[in-house]
Amino acid sequence: MTGPTGMTTGESSSRGGRRKLKAILAGGLALGLGGTITLAAWNDSEYASGTFTAGSFSMEGSTDGTTYAEHPTAGTAAALAFSTGFDNMSPDDVVAAPFAVRLTAATTYDATVTVASATPAPPAFAGLTYGIATVPTFGDCAPTPTTPTWIVAEGTALDSVAGAVSFNLTQGTPPTTPGAPVFLCFVVTADAGLVQGTSVTETWQLLAESV
Repeated sequence: MTGPTGMTTGESSSRGGRRKLKAILAGGLALGLGGTITLAAWNDSEYASGTFTAGSFSMEGSTDGTTYAEHPTAGTAAALAFSTGFDNMSPDDVVAAPFAVRLTAATTYDATVTVASATPAPPAFAGLTYGIATVPTFGDCAPTPTTPTWIVAEGTALDSVAGAVSFNLTQGTPPTTPGAPVFLCFVVTADAGLVQGTSVTETWQLLAESV
């Protein structure tokens, strides 16, 4: 049978069925898209944090080998106790003074120490030279030290630290205690250039750097 469009009834039914099928598929695609945008979102998080604390570092000195204190500036320099004759020197006289240094309790680093500066007042003073040695004990410091290791050579000018050699300090064990001391011996020698009635104040700086 031929229908109004010139197609047989069977062809018309067949094409109509395909149109319905396409419509159903299109509807199914629409439903699929709708299902995608309604999916639930899942989230999870991890957090991490850290707390950082600086260590402690400080050096102290002693002029008697027993009582230690900090002398952090030239204005608070420790007054060294030189041997007899330091206040009445003449050419060829030699005097010495001991000084002990250590790291303070609660210091959490070891240190390297260097004689960083030597400053005479008045600056142009002549007639004296010096040297600095490490010695085994506080009592080993004398005008002729016992078993010295020279960290500044004898005969060095008062305004010089040329050739200075560093030494080490260790933190206490446990760190809540002071470190082991190192004993220094400052040796000052008068030469022929010393002028009668003159005097000089010498200030040395020991610079400790944490390692």
